[in-house]
Amino acid sequence: MESRQLRYFVTVARERNFTRAAEKLHIAQPPLSRQIQALEEEFGVALFDRASRPLALTDAGRLLFEQAVQVLDRMDEMKVMVKRLLEAEKPRFSIGFVASTLYGYLPEVIRRYRAARPGVELTLLEMTTMEQIAALKEGRIDVGFGRIPFDDASIERTLLRNEKLCVALPLTHALSSRTGPLRLEELAGDALVVYPKAPRPSYADQVLALFRERGLRPALLHEVRELQTALGLVAAESGICLVPASVERLRRDNVVYRPLDEAGAVSPIIMSTRKGDRSPEIGLVLRLVQEMYRKEGITFGA
Repeated sequence: MESRQLRYFVTVARERNFTRAAEKLHIAQPPLSRQIQALEEEFGVALFDRASRPLALTDAGRLLFEQAVQVLDRMDEMKVMVKRLLEAEKPRFSIGFVASTLYGYLPEVIRRYRAARPGVELTLLEMTTMEQIAALKEGRIDVGFGRIPFDDASIERTLLRNEKLCVALPLTHALSSRTGPLRLEELAGDALVVYPKAPRPSYADQVLALFRERGLRPALLHEVRELQTALGLVAAESGICLVPASVERLRRDNVVYRPLDEAGAVSPIIMSTRKGDRSPEIGLVLRLVQEMYRKEGITFGA
């Protein structure tokens, strides 16, 4: 007797019809009938009164039905327990990231990590840098990729590189035809779109600090929640936006990108982990980042 036969028998007993049972089991009726007959031959008794309409169980069939339901329920419980055990033993690794890092080398690092650790369950969570700090402390993520140099005694930060900034301009902007670098003084008369609006401090504060350090103040300030919204406002000719250079890969209608001729116009990419966490997974991620940078000719930590 096989568990499959018991499942077939229980389904027929519940449906009280071979045709409906076969449809529910996604098999043809003849093989279903043969399996039930094999079960009856093994027990040496008829399990169904085939003369009745709808199909009815015999006394022996009712007894087997009660026992079969319990056996199948118990088997399902055992499968769930074993699955939970395997899931509990399966290694997990969680990465938090700010959205703009996806336009750089992070996707390739993640792809290579998956290839190197196929048995690890990888979780990716979009978070601001401040949210990553809290998630690291609470154990919700194992590593974070952000842009804010935030000091915390329980968090270890590794500067991966300083990414140059560029300016996103509406296609109709007076400076959009310029191919060379632009200075912030030339952009101070424009409305400025910054993101994220909250929580602070954030990348928005880095951008605003660049203007303050040069004694500049944007004509108008728009604060939005995310990068995509900021670029949407630029496309709508509502302002300009300073973005990491890798965002230039995100092509959008009516938006052009131009480099900045400004010393210090950079945004750091920082890898954050829990202080003292020497997990081999973290070491692997860092090694993959370094390999990617060497391949692309990028100086690590600069």
